[in-house]
Amino acid sequence: MEIQIDPHTLERAEERGTNEDEIKDVIEAGFTVPVKYGRIGKAKVYDFNRKRHGKYYEEKRVEVFYVIEGGLIITVTVYVFYGKWEVQYEHSVQ
Repeated sequence: MEIQIDPHTLERAEERGTNEDEIKDVIEAGFTVPVKYGRIGKAKVYDFNRKRHGKYYEEKRVEVFYVIEGGLIITVTVYVFYGKWEVQYEHSVQ
């Protein structure tokens, strides 16, 4: 299925520390997260191992929210969280 990344999503991605490639990877290989309003949500945990805004983080979790319209995946927004997750999901990058 084709993925259309909304300009709003790309703006948030840049602000929050992710990019178009990771957004597509999350949609294609991430694990499902709970959502509202008829949207679909997926997330994936990536190794980070560097500083962001002066603080060191081991991992980042990218969450993408989207809808499917007429066979097209259209992103709504993306969130990025930094830290360390105890549970590693089968799709996360080790």
